[in-house]
Amino acid sequence: MAPARGKLGVMLVGLGAVATTTIAGVLAIRKGLALPIGSLTQMGTIRLGKRTEARAPKIKEFVPLADLNDIVFGGWDIFEEDCYAAARTAGVLDPGQLDQVRGELEAVKPMAAVFDQRYVKRLDGPNVKKGKNKRDLADQVVADIRAFKSKHGCDRLVMIWTGSTEVFMTQTAAHASLAAFEKALEQSDDSIPSSMVYAYAAIREGIPFANAAPNLTADIPAMLELAARTKAPLAGNDMKTGQTLIKTIIAPGLKARLIGVRGWYSTNILGNRDGEVLDDPESFKTKEESKKSALDYIFQPHLYPELYKDLTHVVRINYYPPRGDNKEGWDNIDIFGWLGYPMQLKINFLCRDSILAAPIVLDSALFLDLAKRAGMSGIQEWLSFYFKAPMHAPEVYPEHDLFIQLMKLKNTLRFMRGEELITHLGREYYD
Repeated sequence: MAPARGKLGVMLVGLGAVATTTIAGVLAIRKGLALPIGSLTQMGTIRLGKRTEARAPKIKEFVPLADLNDIVFGGWDIFEEDCYAAARTAGVLDPGQLDQVRGELEAVKPMAAVFDQRYVKRLDGPNVKKGKNKRDLADQVVADIRAFKSKHGCDRLVMIWTGSTEVFMTQTAAHASLAAFEKALEQSDDSIPSSMVYAYAAIREGIPFANAAPNLTADIPAMLELAARTKAPLAGNDMKTGQTLIKTIIAPGLKARLIGVRGWYSTNILGNRDGEVLDDPESFKTKEESKKSALDYIFQPHLYPELYKDLTHVVRINYYPPRGDNKEGWDNIDIFGWLGYPMQLKINFLCRDSILAAPIVLDSALFLDLAKRAGMSGIQEWLSFYFKAPMHAPEVYPEHDLFIQLMKLKNTLRFMRGEELITHLGREYYD
């Protein structure tokens, strides 16, 4: 694969809480002011060969990832404030911590965004592009991409949607092929939300693209066709940070022990901009579909009907402004065991949404850049580890088990470097 020489431009769509926390964090880590906790690309190790060989290098020493000092950040937002001001507004990081990287943050100023309030009803802002149709808007985004790359001397680019959750959408005829999609762009078809305009622009330029929200964005036939043509790697959807992360840890354990589940009630309180957006029923529907799918695939009720077929799964999100970015997730899980005796699990996760999301944005960017240099294009299912509703080939079901996802990710890295894939069979130690 090509080495990671030169600058990597990481372009973020939406410079809100997640994006500004990511940027500020990377800047702090570069200055030696913080540890990259939560980042697999920075702190993770990978076992190579047999357990007796004791080979476990850091992932960043095993595969040629871009160096954090070579990353240049940019992006788009509907608000005009620079990244420092946006981070202060988001209220995730302590002002004293932000001030340590203030100059670099202030240098990141948002480009005018493609935005239509019909798709995110609870937000509005002045820094918005105008165009004769959605094809024109896409062309403007392409012009932004090329100008950013030239201005900052970037050798490679990655784009990640870190914007808000859009209203729930399903595939239409406009999404069925690239020709149909480009015609729909010309006609400003309502089935093309803002996120698709960005994805189209990035993929058209051959740039890796990840969707950190649950929107219907890149996982449509038109985008897959375009990605096959331009060799752009794709990943998504919806970063797995809080409550769903816990589900994909707990549910595989229950299933592994064949413990039955009658009900799983999940409720969240969230006070940041994401919570405000999700207070709209149509945006919540998009998030609900993403959050609810994991248990169905992990438990496989069609294979274990006695244990999981009648599971009642309820998901609630409540907008509660006093909580800010400090999301709280409550889970009540009604389980049953031997001879049908009932038991319960109660989980209260008081988490920090953007603190958990930021390392995922960084890892997604670095791994997608790696995939591009390794000649891998289209859906990168090995990055499912990071997403609630992972993209996958249409003929297979998505893998949601966090531990299987991690095994897939690390085996992909071993495969890239010609190392033996690890099956964990281990018979050679006893034969």
